[in-house]
Amino acid sequence: MNALQELENRLLASVFRQGERRMVRPLARALSRSGDGYLHLLVPALLALLGARDVGLFALLLGTALLLERSLYWSLKNSLKRRRPQDAVPGFRSLITASDQFSFPSGHSSAAFLLATALVLVYGGPVVAMYLWASAVALSRVVLGVHFPGDTLAGATMGASCALLVASLLGLA
Repeated sequence: MNALQELENRLLASVFRQGERRMVRPLARALSRSGDGYLHLLVPALLALLGARDVGLFALLLGTALLLERSLYWSLKNSLKRRRPQDAVPGFRSLITASDQFSFPSGHSSAAFLLATALVLVYGGPVVAMYLWASAVALSRVVLGVHFPGDTLAGATMGASCALLVASLLGLA
């Protein structure tokens, strides 16, 4: 386990150093904010306003998957209690203050990948763009120093998996 933690510490340091570049920090902050959850409300509303097909189905998938994902997220985060990089790595200081105490899994990453997966399952479209956005949200959390890389990988896997599971139960996947 120590070897895995050492690898995570090295990856964290490498990615975090990218935040020292002039434009990286503001971009990372903006990407991180885009994963705060507002899009989960705005996207269905925008789709409805635009008269998109299957908005009800999309909202059902998104809402049900979010209930499952948030339940898992909260349970894992508060039972595993992995310390955030700032609290776990001596001398490390994150660029922002996290909204909660624990690090694993990344809720921003999970929610972003859940939204991307739900959109792709119902509407198809620019799959690469959706997953690039979700990946950028996850990466921003490491650049800002509030998550280890493994936290974001676990979150991404959990979010996409919740969307796929609910889609399967709804007969979409």
